[in-house]
Amino acid sequence: MRGLFLSLLFLLTICFSAQAAIIGEEVGYTANGVTMKGFLAYEDQTKDKRPGVLVVHEWWGHNEYARKRARMLAELGYTALAVDMYGNGKQAAHPDSAGKFAGMVMQNMETAKARFMAAYDQLKKHPSVDATRIAAIGYCFGGGVVLQSARWGTDLKGVVSFHGSYATQTPAQAGKVKAAVLVCHGAADQFATEEQIAAFKKEMEAAKVDLQFISYEGAKHSFTNPEADAFAKQFGIPLGYNEAADKKSWEDMKSFFKKTLGK
Repeated sequence: MRGLFLSLLFLLTICFSAQAAIIGEEVGYTANGVTMKGFLAYEDQTKDKRPGVLVVHEWWGHNEYARKRARMLAELGYTALAVDMYGNGKQAAHPDSAGKFAGMVMQNMETAKARFMAAYDQLKKHPSVDATRIAAIGYCFGGGVVLQSARWGTDLKGVVSFHGSYATQTPAQAGKVKAAVLVCHGAADQFATEEQIAAFKKEMEAAKVDLQFISYEGAKHSFTNPEADAFAKQFGIPLGYNEAADKKSWEDMKSFFKKTLGK
């Protein structure tokens, strides 16, 4: 009987795995009258509510890379929303335009906050999401955005910055930051100075933020993006994919989320 039971359990597991699928949905929402075009990913068989994770794109804009990360999070059992911080799904094809798009958002914190919070509200109300367990991750420009969201005091359990930026005009204040913070930094990142990193760590310490800062030896800016080498060659900028750092930082994020999201 025990053998029969185990065989049936095994067959049920196979059937569930075969039927379960990652759903990817285009989602539209607005922020101050601007249409934002996001992408929601989740596993469709589990009925229990699960943590939600916002994914903030690199300075190139909401592209396939951000959606890929949302799908990867869905495979881990989260509902993930790849957000649009530029509006109308706008993307950049050159570093000059990427810098302009990113600068227009980050130089107007009210706009940045409105767009981030619109995505936050969109994710929070999804029927699959446990609204008490929300986190955010970001890459490059997006890393700076999620760190800023923690500084705002957004009700997040955790934020993870991958090769993000650290400077800010509005430093964190003690008692305001609710999120634990994980920074995944490339030790060879030429876009972040030692002074900026030291100032960031000092800021987090002064604000009593639960901070984990991990540097990956030899990793350049954009170390998680397999297209980084092609961008570096095409535009002559110091980017580089690092497979070891990419995989290790993802595992570090998973461990961080187990502690902060309980999953």
